[in-house]
Amino acid sequence: MSETHEQIKTVVKIEPRLDLTPPSLYRVIYLNDNVTSMEFVVQSIVEIFEYDEVTAEAITMQVHDEGSATVAVMSYEMAEQKGLEVTHLARSQGFPLQVKLEPES
Repeated sequence: MSETHEQIKTVVKIEPRLDLTPPSLYRVIYLNDNVTSMEFVVQSIVEIFEYDEVTAEAITMQVHDEGSATVAVMSYEMAEQKGLEVTHLARSQGFPLQVKLEPES
C-alpha cells in the first residue's frame, strides 16, 4: 500500500476595515501661575514640543496674558506623555507649572 499525502493550502483574504475611526485628539494646555518663570515655559515648549524659540515665546505670552494656552493637539497617548514630561521637568526645577488635557472639539 502506498500512502499519498495531500497538502491543503488555505487562502485567507483580509478585507480592510472601513469602519475604523481615527483616534480622538486632545489639547495639551499650559496653565499660568505666579511662580513658574517665563524662561522655563519657553524652554519646556522648545525641548518637549520641539517648537522654535519664536513660536515658544508667542505661546508663553499667550499663557501669561490669557491664563492658559494650547501648546499642541495630538492623540491622547501622546498628549498624556508630553504632559507627564512637562510636569516632571517643572518639578525637577522647582516649578509648579500645571498642564491639563482636554478633548479637541
